[in-house]
Amino acid sequence: MTSRVLRTAAANARLADLNRRLADEVVAAITASGAAGHFVPRRWGGAEGTFGALLADVSALAEGCTSAAWCGMLWAAHGRYAAQLPERGQREVWGASPHVRIAAALMPPAGGAQPVKGGWRVHGTWACVSGIDFAEWVLVSAPEPYEDGRRIRVFAVPAREVTVEDTWDSTGLRGTGSHTVVIGDVFVPHHRSFLQADLIRGSEDPAGARCHTAPAQLAGGLLFCAPALGAARRALGVWSEWAAAKSTGSGRPQHDSPAVREALACASARIDAAGLLLTRAAHRADTEPVTDLLVAGNQRDAAVAAELLAGAVDRLFRTGGAHIRDAGGELQRLWRDVHTVASHGVLRLEPVATAYAAAALAETGARAAEPAAAVR
Repeated sequence: MTSRVLRTAAANARLADLNRRLADEVVAAITASGAAGHFVPRRWGGAEGTFGALLADVSALAEGCTSAAWCGMLWAAHGRYAAQLPERGQREVWGASPHVRIAAALMPPAGGAQPVKGGWRVHGTWACVSGIDFAEWVLVSAPEPYEDGRRIRVFAVPAREVTVEDTWDSTGLRGTGSHTVVIGDVFVPHHRSFLQADLIRGSEDPAGARCHTAPAQLAGGLLFCAPALGAARRALGVWSEWAAAKSTGSGRPQHDSPAVREALACASARIDAAGLLLTRAAHRADTEPVTDLLVAGNQRDAAVAAELLAGAVDRLFRTGGAHIRDAGGELQRLWRDVHTVASHGVLRLEPVATAYAAAALAETGARAAEPAAAVR
């Protein structure tokens, strides 16, 4: 991320929170930075970038504005999703430019789709579509009307063909404008759809870029957690400025207190630990052979990192002085943002722990059986 993007986002962060919408200049700066084209195939002018680079960019942007980082992360991630479209569909999306902002509502699937000659008629309502006010395309998922709805299909729809209902008024990430999308009855040709299972599994093209062949869950959690990492780092900075200042009552530094020193040590360690977990997970997503255990391990690390970050900002928030917790203050906004990120379903520890236990113990069992098999 360029310094211009970071400055612009930081300067407009409070307004984004108040207006429940990113400023136009912030969106323009994020787009100009190449975020939307980060995972776009090179043949369309995209970067086919790495998960590690996006983690670094998003967390840096979140130190200025968590909502801007969230939208930038999703515009990048959705380019990876749209790369599953057939060639003709990709050309319609990126033929003119790789820097196309794509919003998405894939989980849970909603609405319906009816097969017709040449494609599908799609209709329905999808909630929490982040960045929709500035999107040029929208990906929505709906069950196919046969096989008991077990097959889910993703459809690429021009944003001009959807209706946006103003429904986003969350505690945190308020500037993401994650409103509801309504599609009355839109025709989507075959070349602008693909099976969601293909996205979850990843492309099977042996010559494909890693960002396209990787299964969705390998890096999904760590990217969703990236805005919270940057927000927590900024919260530590804001709190540290308060801790370094002198108390108006005693004239001594705020850190002249065991509680303040302990808060600094614990919160900074938790934030550092979360950063290390996410960086390692991104490196594995970029380089290591994909196994069930690798996917589950990355999901585990992202969920644990989210808990560490939420715990860190909680400690800072509780320990800071009364005025640092003012309703319009930066620390309070960051605290709300981190908790909203950490509450996302992708970062819930319970289902992630179940998946990790299944993968880890299955591998342990397989290793334990190897000597017996060798003896036989």
